[in-house]
Amino acid sequence: MFRIRRIFDASLPIDRAEIEQVQQILRERFAGLDPRAIERLPQRLQQPERFNFRSLLFVADDLRGRVHGFAMVFHDPELKFLYLDFIATAKGNVGSGVGGALYERVREEGSVLAVVGVFFECLPDDPKACSDPTFARQNASRLRFYERYGARPIVGTAYELPLREGQMDMPHLVLDQLDREKPLRRDPARKIVRAILEQSYAQMCPPGYVDEVVASFRDATVQLRPARYHKSAVPLRAPAARRSPLVLLLMNTDHEIHHVKDRGYVEAPVRIRAIRRELESTGLFQETRARHFSLQHILAVHDRGYVEYFKRVCQELPEGSSVYPYVFPLRNQARPPRELAVRAGYYCIDTFTPLNQNALKAALGAVDCALTGAEALLYGDRLAYALVRPPGHHAERQAFGGFCYFNNAAIAAHHLSQNGRKIAILDIDYHHGNGQQSIFWKRADVLTVSIHGNPRFAYPYFSGFAKEVGAAEGEGYNLNLPLPETIDAERYRKTLDLALGRIQRYDPEFLVVSLGMDTAKGDPTGTWRLVAADFVENGHRIGVLQKPTLVVQEGGYRTRTLGVNVRSFFTGLVEGMYLGPRPGDSSIRTP
Repeated sequence: MFRIRRIFDASLPIDRAEIEQVQQILRERFAGLDPRAIERLPQRLQQPERFNFRSLLFVADDLRGRVHGFAMVFHDPELKFLYLDFIATAKGNVGSGVGGALYERVREEGSVLAVVGVFFECLPDDPKACSDPTFARQNASRLRFYERYGARPIVGTAYELPLREGQMDMPHLVLDQLDREKPLRRDPARKIVRAILEQSYAQMCPPGYVDEVVASFRDATVQLRPARYHKSAVPLRAPAARRSPLVLLLMNTDHEIHHVKDRGYVEAPVRIRAIRRELESTGLFQETRARHFSLQHILAVHDRGYVEYFKRVCQELPEGSSVYPYVFPLRNQARPPRELAVRAGYYCIDTFTPLNQNALKAALGAVDCALTGAEALLYGDRLAYALVRPPGHHAERQAFGGFCYFNNAAIAAHHLSQNGRKIAILDIDYHHGNGQQSIFWKRADVLTVSIHGNPRFAYPYFSGFAKEVGAAEGEGYNLNLPLPETIDAERYRKTLDLALGRIQRYDPEFLVVSLGMDTAKGDPTGTWRLVAADFVENGHRIGVLQKPTLVVQEGGYRTRTLGVNVRSFFTGLVEGMYLGPRPGDSSIRTP
């Protein structure tokens, strides 16, 4: 079993290790390739502005991090085409289906990018055009493979024109139109061919040669060679391959049991159902069952006394019964009351977050989802979404509140931070992420950023002010961006850009987004008026950072629009992550 995934850069250990394996395959399979070009592979991925094309690297790997094959593709976003530079398998993988799975992934990327086609070169299958006639059989095998997908050589041009008299083995330029019925027209084809020759053969092809080849494209539309090996396009399939999803979706199955029917309690199961219903039709998500993690991950973030109290009180309460805090230790926090129901106020920051038998089970399930998403990022997935309830960003080290019991985002961030990694948490809930601020207050390895309603009028009221910047080693690593009671979408976007600029300067390896949708118009717990189009734009801005990102669901209580708004956010997030900035969009900061 193997999976196909895209590697964006060399920032993660797994990506660095697999890029090195790709480089080794290049050395073994392409002996004549310039060693400097192989060494520049990480720079091509990380610094696309230095090159004319965006470089896309897809690998087929397994659970042990072993690369079975790869495809290196160049993308020109202005001319809207892909150029398949390399597709190769490691030793011992011939006939394994790896090549087919990789090429299918390239075609899929082309469809997502809305390109006019995938271009690549294949050596001739005519024995008369080969320096050794036996090469023709090998070349025919390759062209036969690609013809299954409808990809055929372009004919009627001088692309195969020798650079010097008597030169043999000149490659065909092959075009896969990705099942588009409309043929490629002459003018864009000329621009594409010039870009390919000048990028790939700048030191080999003199300007006059390039001009002659480009000018040879005279027909109104590009002509492809008639099918030679297959009557119709019948793509090969690689059933052993698992495509790395655009967004990995984790849902805690136990959230439904945490259903408090008290009047006015808005944190209800219908929230998750509303979101999931809208996500199903997008094709962006792959739902995966969450793993179970030990309590040690929670105890790394939360106080043991609080965790043990929470477990005990939830287990001892009668089924269907809820306890709300009502006595608070303003004078003496050192001696908790003996009675468990009374002690709730010792660990809580408000009067409306209940304790009941199912709160513990649901909260543990939410933590498992967040940690499973974090593990997926460590293994190379790019986007994961923990669609959970109860939420978590108000839970502090030794306190619960705001419907939150365990801080899902903080637990995941701490797990990701192990082994010296830098993490950023971006909280975009309407209410301040006091839990993350409290937990990481004295730490520099986790940057906490929160955009929220000013605590002068918004919950939790006693934290979230701009002057709160962290302490000790964490001084300067907590950023609060409180906003007025009434703002428009432009004001929000400018604030979001400030937050993203701070994250960009910090340059974390992973980003955790606490996604609150209570910033939406009509939410019963917020006062702002963001709509679906705003969430698309905000998601896009976050995605352009192109950091491995875990999104953890927090608030959002207007169920009529909640699902649409979440869907809109992820539409923008995926677009920004995989496509980068939109052409001419200079307002978004890029890495």
